[in-house]
Amino acid sequence: MALIQCPECHKDVSDSAFKCPACGKTLKKAQRTVIGKIIKWLFVLFNILMILWVIFGLGGASDIYSGTQSSAEQAGAAIGTGLAMGLIATIWVVGDIIIGILVLLTRPKSS
Repeated sequence: MALIQCPECHKDVSDSAFKCPACGKTLKKAQRTVIGKIIKWLFVLFNILMILWVIFGLGGASDIYSGTQSSAEQAGAAIGTGLAMGLIATIWVVGDIIIGILVLLTRPKSS
């Protein structure tokens, strides 16, 4: 453990310190671990995939709805689409909560 000088107040500070204890100047930024980076990108990828699922799900539902003949078939298609979108939204929210908690737990520590 070596001592370095703070670039702002020129006091001696440990080279492992993130902030100068005298003036509070940030000396180095905390970095995520490899696992933290993987979980963060998993969170981003999950949200992108959920957006695509909604877009393609609604596109498929509109094809089915436009291909129906009777009003009963149209009502069934509308109800089915509503149930499917509700299920997708539930999966999205639960997945975001779980992965979001993991992202928070693996955030960089500055102590």
